[in-house]
Amino acid sequence: MPARTPSCQPHAPESSDSRQKSPTSGTLRVAATAQSTGPRYAPVRGAEQEVTRTRSRRSGPRKWLRAVHWLIAAGLHRKANATTVRIAEDLAARMDYTTGHVRYCLDEIVARTGISRATVKRHVSYLRELGALAWVQHGTRANIRRAMGLKGYAATATVYAAVIPPVYDYAMGHTIIGAGYTARIVIDQRGTTKPVDNSPVDNSSSQGLEPPSLTWVKEVGQVEVVGGVTTTAKRQRNKPTPSKSTSKSRRKRATILGATVTAAGMQLGDKLARALRRRVPWVRRASHNELRWVCADMGEQRWTEDQAVRFVVETGFAHRVDFTWHPASPHRLIAAALRADDERRQQLRQYEEDLANSVSWEESTAGKEFAARASLAALFAAAEPEKPRYTDEDKLRARMNWNNWPDVIEHYDEDPDDALDLYGEALVSYAIRQQARRDARLTGV
Repeated sequence: MPARTPSCQPHAPESSDSRQKSPTSGTLRVAATAQSTGPRYAPVRGAEQEVTRTRSRRSGPRKWLRAVHWLIAAGLHRKANATTVRIAEDLAARMDYTTGHVRYCLDEIVARTGISRATVKRHVSYLRELGALAWVQHGTRANIRRAMGLKGYAATATVYAAVIPPVYDYAMGHTIIGAGYTARIVIDQRGTTKPVDNSPVDNSSSQGLEPPSLTWVKEVGQVEVVGGVTTTAKRQRNKPTPSKSTSKSRRKRATILGATVTAAGMQLGDKLARALRRRVPWVRRASHNELRWVCADMGEQRWTEDQAVRFVVETGFAHRVDFTWHPASPHRLIAAALRADDERRQQLRQYEEDLANSVSWEESTAGKEFAARASLAALFAAAEPEKPRYTDEDKLRARMNWNNWPDVIEHYDEDPDDALDLYGEALVSYAIRQQARRDARLTGV
């Protein structure tokens, strides 16, 4: 049975195929200082809030919600706060994973969150001004059931699309292909670890949902057999052939991360392997020797039992283990997680070293030249007039319906100046008189 909100109607505006490259950075500090050379943030107004005109790219609910947290934490909108995040989480929970579209459903948001209608409308407008929401379809009173050939009446619903603005991509150092709603991120997969299993894994923390890389890594692992002798005596006299056990022992002189194997480390690794088999059910498909070998690095680093169990449990949780997928080779999954964790630690150490040896932007030659040019520009340039917060179209729409005076009263209680600017003095005065009449009827005065 069709609801009062229609299905999403996707839009596919064409865009150019130009590439935009941003310097790699993932901190708010870099994002703030980089605005002098990168895309500046400005509130999104008017037609740029439509999917056909937006400069933001489309996204799915997970990465969109992560971007919303960053945009609000960066302070790009002076009125966006925890209430905005709460409303964004409600929208993300109902978004379509393929298109990123979501129906507005104002009454349902009010019922679920307990936030008033006026506050929900206001904070949704903040998300649009941040460039994080774009209109796919405006809600109207047109009968959607008649358009579907059905009887009855249901109004056409408002549909939003989850989008991520360019300022976020610039701060994160993303490489972008195209522009606007259809833009995409290019992920360089060179140097990444090889997948540990052929089964599909829904890993929310990986880049698996991004478009594939334009470059591929060719792995070379061929073994070349060189030489040859005619007799057994000569072969043994020239170069004795190592036994199977000897070759294995020689290969296992180093752990997975390249550390030297010690007796104490292997003994602790054996203890950790027994603890993992006892406390983590999904690792029991691997043998004890396989688990003991992947735990050798943990033993060499003197991990405790709780540390090892926590690391393996978090690894399984990241790969949705015990929910929709069970690894056939758990020890390979743990080994890949150890390599990825070691690589992150090395990158962090390198970043700390580079940060300690770096020169601040203010002290650099480029920073001093930029400050000098900015001082001259501020000295000779005329001050730009401040743009109005609301356009004439916004004010006209807000002042058309005087039956929404309860929302006007609530908006006036929170921010009188903003309410007067949006609704006008006449509508605000009418709302105050209506509120006074209603209070008089309730009190019997």
